[in-house]
Amino acid sequence: MAKKPLKSQSFNIVVVGQNGRLQYEAALFAASLRAKSPNFAGRLFVAEPQPGPRWEKDGRIGNPQVRELLEELEAEILPFESRAFGEDYPYGNKIELLSALPEGEPFVFFDSDTLILDDITKVPFDFERPSASLRVEGTWPEPPLYGPGYNGIWKALYDRFGLDFESSLDLSQPDEYWRRYLYFNAGFFYYKCPKMFGARFLKYATSIQNDPPDALASQTLRPWLDQIALPLVIHGLGGGRDALPEGLLDGSVSCHYRLMPLLYAREADHVVAALEEIAAPNRIKKVLKQYEPFKRMIYQKRGHKARALFDREHLPRREQAIRNTLKKNGYWLR
Repeated sequence: MAKKPLKSQSFNIVVVGQNGRLQYEAALFAASLRAKSPNFAGRLFVAEPQPGPRWEKDGRIGNPQVRELLEELEAEILPFESRAFGEDYPYGNKIELLSALPEGEPFVFFDSDTLILDDITKVPFDFERPSASLRVEGTWPEPPLYGPGYNGIWKALYDRFGLDFESSLDLSQPDEYWRRYLYFNAGFFYYKCPKMFGARFLKYATSIQNDPPDALASQTLRPWLDQIALPLVIHGLGGGRDALPEGLLDGSVSCHYRLMPLLYAREADHVVAALEEIAAPNRIKKVLKQYEPFKRMIYQKRGHKARALFDREHLPRREQAIRNTLKKNGYWLR
């Protein structure tokens, strides 16, 4: 059973906002939070990478109308510096932005391609016990034929950072099956202090990237680096897979849709209804429709045509099969 917090806490929320797709996703996220979670009393940050040697182009939000809408939705633009990652690994933004958040204030990070569907304050976060999204496939590692297996690969990482490997295992799952080992999607995560979480996340991720253990010799680290380091961070800070009740985040309260065609293809009817309600007001519409996939899928109703291609009671088990069907029929927009 998930442990319940002793008392409710105020907390901040952060997403990444960046020129291109993410600025529009951040605006939609902010609109969804304000529409569906009026009881949220914390601060909403949209973290923006600043120009520097690790970015060839200026990554700051480039559309002034997006900035105006974010301000209207009471989102605070949060500048941060990219010192370890940058353009060659933009997933590193979610690691480096943590150093810019207010120290000692509980936070929840969400990927920008997330919708808030209900009151976020209903989620019984225990910020002493960090966790992350369990809506994940077994994407990493890919053990080679002659070893090491899952056990050897993950144990090498826990050993690298002086963490207890055995206590991280889900012993209800078979040995050498990926679900036995702590693994998260980095679509959301939370903790009591962003600087503590971020410092450990950065330390682990850069160590793995720059000097991977020998057991990882056959493994591809990109784009999975954030998801390789994340379970180590969470386990090391006393969290785990059972820290939240099921069915709230990645369920009734939030939806990590990834890309708009995937939302229409696979999410429940109430998610589509919420999306179209949130996106309908003219002040929201005039900004979001500037992004072609939003314009075509939401406002020109191509999303419903894509949706008709799938039986949501019998979806393909692998996301790639959904993507292939969307591409084949001309609905793969990003």
